[in-house]
Amino acid sequence: MIVYDLSCDRGHRFEGWFGSSADFAEQKAEGLVSCPQCGSLAVNKAPMAPSVGKKGNQVLEVNGGTRGGPKGVSNTPMSPEVSAAIEKLAKAQAKALENSTWVGKDFVEQSRAMHYGERKHAPIHGEASVEDAKDLIEEGVPVAPLPLPIAPPEDVN
Repeated sequence: MIVYDLSCDRGHRFEGWFGSSADFAEQKAEGLVSCPQCGSLAVNKAPMAPSVGKKGNQVLEVNGGTRGGPKGVSNTPMSPEVSAAIEKLAKAQAKALENSTWVGKDFVEQSRAMHYGERKHAPIHGEASVEDAKDLIEEGVPVAPLPLPIAPPEDVN
C-alpha cells in the first residue's frame, strides 16, 4: 500500500491509500478519487515531506507527553481513544480475514461465480472498483467493503 497526501482545487487536504502509484493514476482517471469534504474530482497529490524515522532510543513528544515509536502518517497525533478504536478495528478485520482467500483482481468474477453456483462458496477478499461493487450489489451478490486497506500477500514483506 502507498499513502498519498492529496488536495483538491478548493484547498482541502486529505490522505488516500492506494495499492500502487499506478492504482492512484487509474482511479483518478476514472473519476474515482474525490475530496471527502466537498466532493471535488479535481484532486492532485500534495507536496509531502519525507518520513524519516527517529532512532530507536529517541522518544516522540505527543500532546505534551511522550511516547516511544514512530510517528504515524497524520500531521497531527491521534487521540488515545481513536488509536485504540483503530487498533480494535484492525484486529477484528484481521480475524474476519483469517479464513478468507485473497483473489486480488479476480474478486468480481469469483463473487459472481459463487453467487450463480458456478463455484463453491468460500470466504474471499480482493479488489473491485466502485462501479464493479455497485454492479455486484445490484445483482444481489453479497459484498462488503473492508474498513481498512490491506496489502496483497505478494506485497507484504
